[in-house]
Amino acid sequence: MGFYLALFVGALLLALLITPLVRRIALKSGIVDAPGLRKIHSSPVPLLGGVAIYLAFTLALLGLTGWILPFYFLQLAAILFGATLMSITGFLDDKYGLPPLVKLLAQLGVGLWLIISGVQIEVFRVSVLNVLITLLWVVAITNAMNFLDNMDGLSGGVSVIAAAFFFLSAYQSGQWLVGALGATLAGAGAGFVYHNFGIFSQKSPHQIFMGDSGSLFMGFLLAACGIKLRFPNTDFVTWMVPVLVLGVPLFDITLVTLSRLRRSLPIARGGKDHTSHRLVALGLSSREAVLILWMASGALGVAALVIMGASVRDGYVVGGVVAVLAGWAVLRLEHVPLVNTNPAVKGSGKGLKNNAETTKPEIK
Repeated sequence: MGFYLALFVGALLLALLITPLVRRIALKSGIVDAPGLRKIHSSPVPLLGGVAIYLAFTLALLGLTGWILPFYFLQLAAILFGATLMSITGFLDDKYGLPPLVKLLAQLGVGLWLIISGVQIEVFRVSVLNVLITLLWVVAITNAMNFLDNMDGLSGGVSVIAAAFFFLSAYQSGQWLVGALGATLAGAGAGFVYHNFGIFSQKSPHQIFMGDSGSLFMGFLLAACGIKLRFPNTDFVTWMVPVLVLGVPLFDITLVTLSRLRRSLPIARGGKDHTSHRLVALGLSSREAVLILWMASGALGVAALVIMGASVRDGYVVGGVVAVLAGWAVLRLEHVPLVNTNPAVKGSGKGLKNNAETTKPEIK
């Protein structure tokens, strides 16, 4: 446990120190997130928080695991290389704005890279199906975390919670690689969230956003953790645990996709129709909505740990209850009327359809 604690603390301290430096660079370079119809901030906010997360994660992991790298070199190197490509893709999108197709091709590319390196889902006897489900998982989770990046602390906080539960699951089952990735990512993410969410203040300071450089990076790493986490003696746990741990981002991307399809709107078009926006429309503040989704992520993580020690029957009962609750929540939230709450943006007060149609592409 001491080794994992060192990874967490090392990444945490590095992120706490690096994030303010990256913020200054983003401001000087003009890499900021401008206010918009689907944004909750009324003034430009520096991006590139993801660069701080990437640097803290990489420096801590490589600095503290050099002595054990030979045992896991190929797969760890493959995951780090893919994560680096995702971070670079996100940085370019933050700075220049990349077409959705380019980002999708990048995600498929790193997914194929994982498969070639031996990191893939193995649930089917037909190898082609395993390749397809691996690519689908990488693209879905990477985009789900990117979709979730719509309020201060939301995507970052959920990523920290998910990484922590991946660490706990791996630690209990003796899976070093996933444990190291989870502990380090949780630390790096927590250091960033401190600056992004304003944990010890009542109002979110909007100091810095993670941007695509962070959400793509963290989403890819969480997808890789879900692939690598294995329970050979209990197949249903192998696929159910990652789904539960990443339940909040999966729920959000499912809700948004179904909602836009139902309204004949482009899935790739941004809008204030995410889970967090709907919770705000129900009367919560943005901060309260984020905390609710943090708690939901934690509850799903606990359910994943319960399933690890449960019988197959009990595991499916837990999974079934979660699925029913998720279905009910989709139906309930889908019919919440939404309005733009950003007074700094023209068009405030327009409804959900207008919001979804007039914002920039969102598919990452």
